[in-house]
Amino acid sequence: MARDGLLAREFFDRPSAEVAPELLGCVLEHETVDGLVAVQVTEVEAYAGEADPASHAWRGRTQRTAVMFGPPGHAYVYFTYGMHFCVNLVCMPEGTASAVLLRAGRIVAGEDVARARRDRRGTRIPARDLARGPARLCQALAIYRSLDGADVCDAGSALRIRPGAAPASPSGDGEAGPTGTIRSGPRIGVSRAAQIEWRFWLDGDPTVSPYRPYTRRTARSAGASS
Repeated sequence: MARDGLLAREFFDRPSAEVAPELLGCVLEHETVDGLVAVQVTEVEAYAGEADPASHAWRGRTQRTAVMFGPPGHAYVYFTYGMHFCVNLVCMPEGTASAVLLRAGRIVAGEDVARARRDRRGTRIPARDLARGPARLCQALAIYRSLDGADVCDAGSALRIRPGAAPASPSGDGEAGPTGTIRSGPRIGVSRAAQIEWRFWLDGDPTVSPYRPYTRRTARSAGASS
C-alpha cells in the first residue's frame, strides 16, 4: 500500500491494532529549515478511541482530539505534562477515532540535526537514545503542536511516512540491529486498560524503550496515551 513512495491512505483505513505492527520498520521523516531527519519506527502502541478507556478520545470528540476523528493518515500531536510532545498516526474512516502512538525509533537520516536538538547540554547522547521514547522521538524530529493534522500520506507535506525498509545496520555504539521479530505486550504509561497487549516492538532493537508499569506521573515525566 504505497503511493508516491509513501504509505497510502488506505493503509491507515483500518483498526489501529492492525495498523500498529505493520508500522514497525516504516520511516517517518520531517523536513525543516535545519534539514531532513528520518526515523525508522521500532516501537508503537495502538489506541481504539471511544472504545478504549486509555485513549484521549474515550469521552468523545473535543477540540484537542478533533484530528483523531478526521480522515486517516494524519498526525495527531499532543502536549503532555507541560513539557513534551507525542505524535500519533490516525486510523479508521473519518468520524471514528483511532490512532497509533509512535513510541520509539532509530535515526536513519539527519543524525547530526537530531543530535543538535537532543544534546542541549553538550553531552553525547548514545545513538540508541536519540529517539528512544515518544517525547524524544518528537524532539529529534522537531514535531510540535503546529504539526497536529499534518497529512503524512501527502508528498507535499513536511511530515511524511514511507514503507518499511530492511532492518537498520548496527549503530555506532556497537549494539546489534533489530532481528525483525515483532513482539507485543501491555501498553506503557496508562492507568486504564494497560493490560491490553497493543504495544508492539522490534525484538532486539536497542532503541525500544524499557517496559515500566504505570505509576502516577509528575510534570517532570511524559505520558504515553493517545
